[in-house]
Amino acid sequence: MYNDFDRRALLKVGSLSLFGFLGYGDVLRLRAQALTPAKRDISIIHLLLSGGISQMDSWDPKPDVDSKYRSQFAPIETNVSGIRISDRLPLTAKQADKFVIIRSMTHKQVSHESALALICSGHDPLGTVQFPAMQAVISKELGPRTDLPPVVSIPSVTGSWEKSGFLSTRYNPFNAGNPNTDNYKVRDLDLPMGVDWSRMDHRRSLLAMVDDEFRRLDTTGITESMDSYSQTAFQLMHSAQAKKAFQIENEPEEVRDRYGRTSLGQGVLLARRLVESGVRFVTVSRGFNAYDHHKDILPLLGNVFLPELDRAYSALLEDLHQRGMLDSTIVIVTGEFGRTPEINAGGGRDHWPTAFSLTMAGGGITGGRVYGSTDERGGFVKDNPVQVADVVATLYKKLGIDPDKEYVGNIGRPVKIGNNGKPLEFLMV
Repeated sequence: MYNDFDRRALLKVGSLSLFGFLGYGDVLRLRAQALTPAKRDISIIHLLLSGGISQMDSWDPKPDVDSKYRSQFAPIETNVSGIRISDRLPLTAKQADKFVIIRSMTHKQVSHESALALICSGHDPLGTVQFPAMQAVISKELGPRTDLPPVVSIPSVTGSWEKSGFLSTRYNPFNAGNPNTDNYKVRDLDLPMGVDWSRMDHRRSLLAMVDDEFRRLDTTGITESMDSYSQTAFQLMHSAQAKKAFQIENEPEEVRDRYGRTSLGQGVLLARRLVESGVRFVTVSRGFNAYDHHKDILPLLGNVFLPELDRAYSALLEDLHQRGMLDSTIVIVTGEFGRTPEINAGGGRDHWPTAFSLTMAGGGITGGRVYGSTDERGGFVKDNPVQVADVVATLYKKLGIDPDKEYVGNIGRPVKIGNNGKPLEFLMV
C-alpha cells in the first residue's frame, strides 16, 4: 500500500496529523517504508556467453561497412518493425517483442577474468577485495523459496566471479551438472546403495559431534563452508520437490527438441524447470571462454554457436510466456564484452569492451525496443552509454533489493552492493 509513498503524499499525511488522524511517528514510519524497496518475487535466468559474443554478428548488425569489418551474416527483420538482428537468429527474431536490446554497453576491462568479475558483480575487480557475485547477494538478501538452493549454475560455475566473494560460502551457487547427458542425474542426490535414512541420520549425528570440535579450532571458515554444503546436500536428498525439479527427462521429447539437444539448450530448459520450482537465480553457460573466437569466428558462430543460442533463447521466451512466467522471470543474455569490429588475420575478432550488446526480457520489462546505438562499424558507443553497474543496480531494484545497501568487505571497508550504479528507468517499465 505504501510502496509508492512519495514526498507529496508525505506532506498530505503530515497535514492530516494536525487533525488527529496520524501522528508524527506514523509519518516517519510511512516514510521509512517508502524508502525501502518492496521485495518482488522475480527470478533471473542469465545466459552467460563466456568469451564474449560478437555484437556485429548478432544483435547489432552493420551490413554496409567495409569488408574487413563486415559480417557474412545478413540482417533480418524481427516481429517488431525497425528492429533487425543477425539472420542466424531467425527464431529469436520472432520473439523480439519480448526483449530489449541494449546496444550501448561499455566498460574498460579487456581480460576475460576481469570482465567476467565486472559482469557478474557490477564491480571492477580489485586485488584486495573479493566482490560477491550478484547471485550471491540475491541469495543472502532473499534466501531460498523452497527446498531448492536459491542460486544454481548450469553446468557449473565458470570461475570465482560467480561465487560469494567476501560473503560466506553458503551463498555460492549449486552446480547442477550438464543435463545434456544420457541418464542425467544431479550428483549425490540419492542415498548410496545399502544405506537407509535411519543409518544416514546416525552418521550425521556422529559427524556433528566431530564437527563441533573442528569448529571450535577452525579460524579459516572451512568448517562453516563444509557445513553449508552438507546441509544443502541433505536437504536436496530429502526433498521430493527438489528431485522432481531436476528430472529433465520428464519433459516431453518435442519440448526438449525445441530447446535443442545441446548443453546450452538443455541447460536453459533445466533453468526454466528450476525457476518454476522456486530457484531465484540460474546461470547457464557453455563453459568458460566458449565464445572467445580469435579465429574462424564466422563459421563457428554461423554453424554452431548462433543456431544453438537461437533455439535455446527463443524456446525459453516462448515457453515462459505460454506458462505465464515471463512477468516473474528476467532473462539476460550477454557475454563479458564484445569483439573488435575489424576481422583479424586469422578470421576472428578480438576482445572489445568499448561497445557491446546485451538483451533483457521479462520481469515487467516492455519488449520490442532498442536502447543506445554504436557507430557505423559497431566499435564505439554513439549515444546512451550503459555501465554494468547500472544494469546490476536495475536488477537489484527490480527484485526489491536496495542497490545502495552496504556490506563490510574482507578488508573492513564498506562496499555498496550496486557500486553506485543508477537504475535504468527504461528497464523499470
